[in-house]
Amino acid sequence: MTFSARPPAKVNLTLEVGEPRDDGFHPLRSVFLRIGLSDRLTVRQADGERDVLAVGGPVACPVEGNLVLRAASLLRQRAGLPLPSLAIELEKHIPLGGGLAGGSSNAATTLELAAACWGIGLSAAVRLELAAAVGSDVPFFISGAPVALVEGRGEHVRPLPGVRGRPGLLLVTPPLEISTVAAFARFDDLASRGTGERETDELVAALEAGLDAGALAEWTPILRDANALWPAAVRLEPALAELRDSLELATGRAWAMTGSGSSLFTIYPSPDEAAEAGRRLAADLSGALARARLYATDLAGPDPIWRQP
Repeated sequence: MTFSARPPAKVNLTLEVGEPRDDGFHPLRSVFLRIGLSDRLTVRQADGERDVLAVGGPVACPVEGNLVLRAASLLRQRAGLPLPSLAIELEKHIPLGGGLAGGSSNAATTLELAAACWGIGLSAAVRLELAAAVGSDVPFFISGAPVALVEGRGEHVRPLPGVRGRPGLLLVTPPLEISTVAAFARFDDLASRGTGERETDELVAALEAGLDAGALAEWTPILRDANALWPAAVRLEPALAELRDSLELATGRAWAMTGSGSSLFTIYPSPDEAAEAGRRLAADLSGALARARLYATDLAGPDPIWRQP
């Protein structure tokens, strides 16, 4: 039997970073938002002695070190049973190295599909334990929440009320891959603290009070400066700051960064407005956006409303 799903991407609406802990990890506090840009994952039982992953799709993605295989391996170890090998197919649409957590989303979905394929029941506690062992962003996706306050190493996920209506996001992922490890190291060098704390508190309160698509779009100028890793990212890749300046000048809107970069996003009251803005942007900044990926999407997907290429 074959099991399939569409693992979605996310953006960080805010990102607060604390002092490194004794284990070397930085405690995070961030509002995560699922978006309608998804990969495609298929899992089935197979012959052979080990799990096999095949990757295709428009976005190149390595097999070696892929979190999909790590997730399957950890689940097998936890089960402690002689389980059949898996044949896993990943159709990649979410850009790599853009702060969109496609790899983590794929890993969370692998835990669910592999468990179904093997007929293993997982309690909520075990699902969270395995997710946290795979990676920091995986617990958010395993929670199923459309929006959540994520804290600690990512293991503390507090679901928040979803956004009412249908906001549109316009995403730009330039051909710049910023290493998360390098971004945090530069963050420590800069010794900058406090960014994102007030914005996170206020956004959580607004979501709990009820936030619609238009109101979320109005938050974009605040979100622009709510990512504590932005100063580190632009020191690693100064071209990212130049790109944001160009995007803001062309659209007349504020743009924010998700994760450690390099994807930038802005929010519109509707997906149609985001798509129309994307078309204009692609025409007006064709040179500056060469080799960049552009997506206009809602929060559900699974595919974007508009994309280039």
